[in-house]
Amino acid sequence: MKKNIKNILLLAPALLMLSSCWELDQEVLDGVTQEQVDAASDDPTLIAVLKASAYSRIVGSWGAHNSIWSINEVSSDEMAVPQKGADWEDGGLWLRMHRHTWGTSEDAFNNSWTYCYTAIGEINNLMVGFPALEEMNAELRVLRAMVYMWLLDSFGNVPILDETTIDPAIPNNSRQEVFDFIESSIKESLDLLPQTAEKYYMNYWTAHALLAKLYLNAEIYTGTPRWADAEAAADVVINSGFYSLSTNFFANFSTNNGGSTENILTLPYDENNAQGFQLPMMTLHYQNQFTYDLQEQPWNGYASLEEFYNAFDDDDTRKGSFLEGPQYASDGSRLMDPSAEANDPDGEPLTLTPEINELAPNAIRQAGVRVAKFEYAIGAGSNLSNDYPLIRLSDIYLIKAEAAFRQGKTSEALAPFNMVRERAGLDPLDALTLDDIYNERGFEFFAEASRRTDQIRFGKFNQPWWEKGESEPFRALFPIPLQQINTNPNLNQNPGY
Repeated sequence: MKKNIKNILLLAPALLMLSSCWELDQEVLDGVTQEQVDAASDDPTLIAVLKASAYSRIVGSWGAHNSIWSINEVSSDEMAVPQKGADWEDGGLWLRMHRHTWGTSEDAFNNSWTYCYTAIGEINNLMVGFPALEEMNAELRVLRAMVYMWLLDSFGNVPILDETTIDPAIPNNSRQEVFDFIESSIKESLDLLPQTAEKYYMNYWTAHALLAKLYLNAEIYTGTPRWADAEAAADVVINSGFYSLSTNFFANFSTNNGGSTENILTLPYDENNAQGFQLPMMTLHYQNQFTYDLQEQPWNGYASLEEFYNAFDDDDTRKGSFLEGPQYASDGSRLMDPSAEANDPDGEPLTLTPEINELAPNAIRQAGVRVAKFEYAIGAGSNLSNDYPLIRLSDIYLIKAEAAFRQGKTSEALAPFNMVRERAGLDPLDALTLDDIYNERGFEFFAEASRRTDQIRFGKFNQPWWEKGESEPFRALFPIPLQQINTNPNLNQNPGY
């Protein structure tokens, strides 16, 4: 029996009425009758396999190019994807993303939407097929709530599809309704969640961490601030005793970071068995293949903005999150770029510079510091094996600090704020401003897909920055993808689009 549990096919009649993206992964369930599944439904091995089918959808394309990570990073002031002649022209998508002039039919938006709703469909299928597994379903409700948080943050007014939905072609729900659905899904599940520190599955503490993040942005999502609730939820996680800041900041992003005491929820990428984390391909210069003896040549795309990079204190350990300056092969020899442009001031010797000469059409190949926050293992393939941290304790500390500060409790905000700051090798502050908190979050969470959300909450997303003018307020929400509206005409487009 257990040999077959990994290959079971669940086919509940109601699921036939749902769209094709709601079909349970055939590799998970194949070869065992419904009666056998029912008889073994309380088998921990089966439950683990079932849950894995849902979590694998989350791992999916989160860390890949042209999906939800990309739209959050490139629309912020952290990163750009400069056009180098024909290289990275991509129909102008990434130029529009940087300049906040995107349209409604961008593939990246549709990819992000599909990624989220495919995961939601898988979760709903499991809940329909195994209604008696209360603890598993509680966990799945929280997992689904997290995906809806991404949709709420990115697209705002999205349709709520749960395990009772028969026809997924339904209208949008309001942002308030989506917020309420997320909150209730988490809170009604708390008592059934395990109180463990498992990093790959939802538990009691990750649920409270999600609530803290939800409440932190409640004023943006609903118009009503929930600072006290954000602080209270953060305190539950902090006081759990299960987590502590890693002494070495970069240990949270190493290839073998499963033992991190700081990472609360991670995506367990594996270059062979759980692919989709393509950061070295996305950001490194072509010749950096020889720095790390990579199996494939990088694409020379994503780079940090000069102003963002220069905002880091030179004594800040986290400035090591960037690859900058002269580049060398793994044997110590100087790397050369034989295709360097004539106007590159460094010439052929490969030197990654903070300054990017222009966004388009002829950005210099070597321009821009690159993302080096995650370890690039020597000999790695195009996909990394590093676990990607979705939630870290430092985030919870800074949520606590911000929520307390916004309630006028400056002294209570300073302690958690300074814990994060001192870990980075910086002197503690005696007083705080909102800009201090905003800047600290930028230093701490570079390349972790949080900057856009922070910029919106702090009222900075519409401001001009390099190669971007002031953007319209409605750009704080991405459009409902036109491809989805064409499929489901019951959807209404977000205002402004």
